[in-house]
Amino acid sequence: MAEHADRPDLLERHNTRDRVLHWLLTIAFVFAATSGLALFHPALFWLTSLTGGGPWTSVLHPFVGLAMTAAFLAFALPHWHLNRLGPNDVAWLKGIRDVIAGHEERLPEPGKYNAGQKLLYFVLVAGVALLTVTGFLIWRRYFAGFFPVGAVRLGALLHAFAAFVIVCGIVVHVSAAVWAQGSISAMMRGTVTLGWAYKHHRGWFREMIRPSGGR
Repeated sequence: MAEHADRPDLLERHNTRDRVLHWLLTIAFVFAATSGLALFHPALFWLTSLTGGGPWTSVLHPFVGLAMTAAFLAFALPHWHLNRLGPNDVAWLKGIRDVIAGHEERLPEPGKYNAGQKLLYFVLVAGVALLTVTGFLIWRRYFAGFFPVGAVRLGALLHAFAAFVIVCGIVVHVSAAVWAQGSISAMMRGTVTLGWAYKHHRGWFREMIRPSGGR
C-alpha cells in the first residue's frame, strides 16, 4: 500500500531494516572517524579518551572500519537501482539554485532520491571501497608486512584522502537533512507526510499514491 497502515496522510519512506542499518552505520562511522582522527595526527591523540585509550583505539579502529563497510554494503546495495543517474538528474543539478531557494517545482520531478543524493551515493561507494582496500594495506598487525614500505605509505595517504572525502560527504548529507525539515525524523520513524513527499520528491510521491504504488 502507498499509505502508512494507521495514517493515510503518511507515506513509508524507510522500512525498519533500512533504519536499523542506517543507525548502525552512523554509530560505526562516528567511532571510525573519531579513532581515525586520533591516530592520524598527534595533535588529535586526545580523542583516544573517547574510544578507550591509545592501545584500544589502535586495535579497534580497523575492526570497526570493517563493521562500517559491512553495514554500508548491506544498506547501499539494495538501493543501487534507485541511484542510477539520468537526463533529469543532470537538469536537476543545473537548477540547484532553485532547490536551495525552495523552488523545486521548476525542476524535473525527482524520484525517491534526487540527483544530489545519487551523487553522494556514488561518492560514498567509491570512498568506502578505497578505505577498505587501503585499510588492509596499512593494517600493521596482520597485512602491512606483506607489502613494500612505499606501498604502505601510499596506502596511508590514500586512506586519509578517502576518509577526508567521506567526512565531507557526510557533512553535506547531514546539512541537507537538517535543511529539508522532516528528513531526520523520517529516518527515525520511517514515514513522511504527503506534503513533504510532494515538495521534495514529487516523482516518488506520484508513484506512491497510484493505486498500484509500492512501499
